[in-house]
Amino acid sequence: MATLVFTALGTALGGPFGGALGALAGQAVDAQIFKPKGRTGPRLSDLSVQTSRYGAQIPRIFGRMRVAGTVIWSTELKESSTTQGGGKGQPSVTSYSYSASFAVALSSRPVGSIGRIWADGTLLRGSAGDMKAPLGALRLHDGSAGQAVDPLIAAAVGVDQAPAFRGLAYIVLEELQLADFGNRIPSLTVEIIADEGPVTVSRVASFLLGRPITFAGDEEPSVLGYAADGSDIGDALAPLLDSHDLRWRGDGGPIGLVSGVATGRVLARDGALRTVDGRKEAPGEQHRVPLDEVPMRLALRHFDPDRDYQLGVQSSERPGSGRRTEDVGLPAVIAADTARRLADRSLRARLAQRRTWTRASDWRTLDLKPGDIVSVEGETGAWRVERFEWENMATRLSLRAVASGVATPSSGDSGQPLLSADLVQGPTSLALVELAAPDDRLVDTPLVFAAATGADAGWRRAALFRYRAETEIAEPAGGTAARAVLGAAETALGEGSAWTFDMRNSVEVVLDHPGDPLSDASEDELIRGANLCALGNELLQFGQAELLAPGRYRLSRLVRGWHGTEWAMTGHAIGDRFVLIQLARLRQLAMMPADIGQILEMRASGLGDVSPAEAVLPIDGRAILPPSPVHPILIESGGDLQIGWTRRSRLGWSWRDLADVPLAEERETYRVSVMTGGATLREAEIHAPVWTYAAADRFDDLAAAAGEPLRIEIRQLGTFGPSRPLILPIA
Repeated sequence: MATLVFTALGTALGGPFGGALGALAGQAVDAQIFKPKGRTGPRLSDLSVQTSRYGAQIPRIFGRMRVAGTVIWSTELKESSTTQGGGKGQPSVTSYSYSASFAVALSSRPVGSIGRIWADGTLLRGSAGDMKAPLGALRLHDGSAGQAVDPLIAAAVGVDQAPAFRGLAYIVLEELQLADFGNRIPSLTVEIIADEGPVTVSRVASFLLGRPITFAGDEEPSVLGYAADGSDIGDALAPLLDSHDLRWRGDGGPIGLVSGVATGRVLARDGALRTVDGRKEAPGEQHRVPLDEVPMRLALRHFDPDRDYQLGVQSSERPGSGRRTEDVGLPAVIAADTARRLADRSLRARLAQRRTWTRASDWRTLDLKPGDIVSVEGETGAWRVERFEWENMATRLSLRAVASGVATPSSGDSGQPLLSADLVQGPTSLALVELAAPDDRLVDTPLVFAAATGADAGWRRAALFRYRAETEIAEPAGGTAARAVLGAAETALGEGSAWTFDMRNSVEVVLDHPGDPLSDASEDELIRGANLCALGNELLQFGQAELLAPGRYRLSRLVRGWHGTEWAMTGHAIGDRFVLIQLARLRQLAMMPADIGQILEMRASGLGDVSPAEAVLPIDGRAILPPSPVHPILIESGGDLQIGWTRRSRLGWSWRDLADVPLAEERETYRVSVMTGGATLREAEIHAPVWTYAAADRFDDLAAAAGEPLRIEIRQLGTFGPSRPLILPIA
């Protein structure tokens, strides 16, 4: 930045020469101000949470449905940071995570319970009540008249200032981790159960009006769920009544709803009055709405239970001319078949109801009520009484034609919904594995990884903790990687030979998650590192994986003792931990050279864990210690024993161009020890892979051993410690 500013200033004052001087000065300033420093991960610039609109109406929920919540209270986002690295000239990396606590209003009517919860369309809570993302606590306040203040809200704003939100059903989420939601509070939708079973139209109307509402008709409509919302009660009920073609009815008794009551009455033509009190009465009038005003296509939008209560659309079309289409919104949970039948019936009703008739009748029609279905002499079809009035000793009727006959049942189709899988996470399985250094680079700390999985398909990740027995403290160590392939040996792998294919031995393993696959690998693929795994302390490869049963494999065509672990080829047992080495599915743990020789104990806790999973591993430092020398040669001459060996390197596992492997240590040094039992009789430190055991020294050592056998142990001394020994028995 300073370079740009000084260059522009210099050019303005001194032309091109001034610009060049300005650039030099700016570069010097930039070098001091913008020197390299630790990298910082993504961080929110604004820690405020999303707000809800004041005055927004919260619907009253009936039955079972999925509703979008309204945030009515929240804390500030809580920021946590983790810094890793920063040693040996490497920059530090700081990562940030965020959590929030908030309350979400669900219904202005009490609810019985809640089921699943979706966050940004992804399941946050399953049907079994299991959480799919880390969450401190979830509480439901059912909206009863006596519900108490939420303790978290009370702690945040004070008991005297905290509202109880009585009559409002809401949930409180504590410490929801926001990493899966773009570090923001997600949009929640919640499955409510406000009533047991379907709810009838009269039940909804009775609650909203606060009085009993009756129903008259053949079969009262019901829905699985309904959201009553609107500027008044009429608006709240209108979608439900209109979609089922219901009418209000009051005849001196309780207000009721009717769909049409068949009376069997036939209104005679001579029953129409011509005069009233000596005045001429206008004859009855019939009207017919043009066909073009009836929708050509009617689409009914609803909430489909087979789509996890997401929006569904069912439509019906009529024959004939016209271009109009009509969309009808019904905030109710109904099946696709039901929605299709409602759309068909609504369109047929619109076709029939184009015809209306008003007439004045004599006293013989006094017993008719709105909603009664009658016939008219000389007219086709049935008519419904829409309105009834008594005026000047005459009844005035408003009639509307109704659809007749039975429509052919039509089926609806929910389509292919994209549903969020509701998989139970289940308990976590944890294993630890230590690897040697890769061929292309040196490392300065042990390479230890945590591998985790779960027996259930819904398992995702778990939080890691390093447990220190001396302090009895579990320190947070981040989270696991994606699901790894873990298992355990069902048979004991026999001792093999390193550096060649082991065609004699095989081992059967049972995977923790039966759905994980293992596959064969060709020789070329094995050379490139395919099917590398850890079994106990040994690193090996397998060329053939035979499926014996779900999750059970027999592994054969083995490459043993990979990267200097030939020492672990003996002592295998049933129960040895199996880990398929896939670095993208392993989480590297922060280690230090001082951890060599220590027992690492890790714990993992996932959303489905009642108690943490545990794993322990002795750290041998195979990534930073040289491998043991190999291929000893012993030549006896004149009583002296000349011993030679071949050096190996933690940087040269691939033998390229028949050249010697790189040293990878500060200097080439070996420690040669003459041992008997646990005692060291003689020790020498040399700088070449050859040592002469003089006859006189050998005589003295045999005498000191007092008949016990002698052995020679040869270790390469590396930058961070000695290798494992090459052991040579001496007669």
